[in-house]
Amino acid sequence: MDTPLQISFRNMDRSPAVELRIRERVEKLEKYCGHLTSCQVTVDVTERRHQKGQLFHVRVDIGVPGKHVVVNRHPKDNHALEDVYVAIRDAFDAARRQLEDHVRKTRGKIKSHDVPLHGTVARLFSNEGYGFIAVSDGNEIYFHENCVLHEDFGRLEVGTDVRFVLAEGDSAEGPLASTVYLIGKHHLVDRNP
Repeated sequence: MDTPLQISFRNMDRSPAVELRIRERVEKLEKYCGHLTSCQVTVDVTERRHQKGQLFHVRVDIGVPGKHVVVNRHPKDNHALEDVYVAIRDAFDAARRQLEDHVRKTRGKIKSHDVPLHGTVARLFSNEGYGFIAVSDGNEIYFHENCVLHEDFGRLEVGTDVRFVLAEGDSAEGPLASTVYLIGKHHLVDRNP
């Protein structure tokens, strides 16, 4: 760490056991993330009016190259946060999740949600059990009745909107869909006959 770990306590006495737990959690984050540039942890006790017990509020500020992570959740009336160790665990778990997202982004391992391929049935040969899907680039994709999900081949008509998955390789008729399914209003699967 470029800057030494800073731990502060508010409205409570300094606790070597709590400091040790915080140091352990910071070490775990460093092992996972690689390089923390800074880390400040504040443990605060808040009094609850008209109720027994105190709630612990743990704020974690972590600097890593390209990102600053802040976990600053207020305890409100969460009874679990009457235990300082639970409050520390929850704060560092939230910080770890944010750091995991940052690490995935920097490593280029972000989930991508590709838009499913879709088109319109352009030609249909019901008696022969196949058809062609017109897609926006002007191409047509061949499909066989066996690749239409939910036995919906009989529900297809020219102009029906469908989604499909391309098969690897082409058929004798050109590009081939390995899976085809009907889409209804708002591109949800239409299961009503």
